[in-house]
Amino acid sequence: MDNIMKALLRVWEIISDWAVDIYMSFYNALIPDQMYLAYIDGLVVTILISLMAIILGIAIGILVAVLKVTSINYKLRWLNRICNIYINVIRGTPLMVQLLIIYNLIFTSRNTNEIVVGAVCFGINSGAYVAEIIRAGIESIDKGQMEAGRSLGLNYITTMRMIILPQAVKNILPALGNEFITLIKETSVAGAIAVTDLTKAAQYVGSRTWDILPPLIITAVCYLIMVMGLSKLLSIFERRLARGDRH
Repeated sequence: MDNIMKALLRVWEIISDWAVDIYMSFYNALIPDQMYLAYIDGLVVTILISLMAIILGIAIGILVAVLKVTSINYKLRWLNRICNIYINVIRGTPLMVQLLIIYNLIFTSRNTNEIVVGAVCFGINSGAYVAEIIRAGIESIDKGQMEAGRSLGLNYITTMRMIILPQAVKNILPALGNEFITLIKETSVAGAIAVTDLTKAAQYVGSRTWDILPPLIITAVCYLIMVMGLSKLLSIFERRLARGDRH
């Protein structure tokens, strides 16, 4: 009996020491020298880049998708070729390479804002994927919808904006949501151009504490919370759209 109690006490001591070590590692990654401020600043930068990139990606995606659908006419096929080149180049090259090319080739001024560079790069990258998603959504709408809009006296752009695109968005919302979630996670490579985003902040804290794992876990939790929040917003939006259809 005494041996069993000693063994249990020994196991408890090991677990307690392990728990204390974990607690101290996370404490050192957050509290001393106000390390938590680094995560907050990095989180703000990540959210800012993501929002700017999403807006730019949607704008580019809608423009490219509409041009691809419109350029069916043989006189406008050159637009379709340009759009296809853009999509193939963006989807066929790594995001990190695109980021470095845009930073070193286009934004060469000393006064370059790295956050803007990151947002532009991620927006251009996302635009190629969003364009294909929106194009598929537009093509899923019955062609009679366009004909009905034109018969009411609406021009092509107005019909596309008021009739076709709203219906297409309902069909492609889950795919768009997945693209935005992917975009948020892809911003973690922005540190390659000296952007102090959330991941870069974790690396900074790890270099100060000589223990990189706790900061990375904290960063992973932050990304997880952002993704879950966006997923929740998208599900609410989908339910409202479905409720509007029923009414």
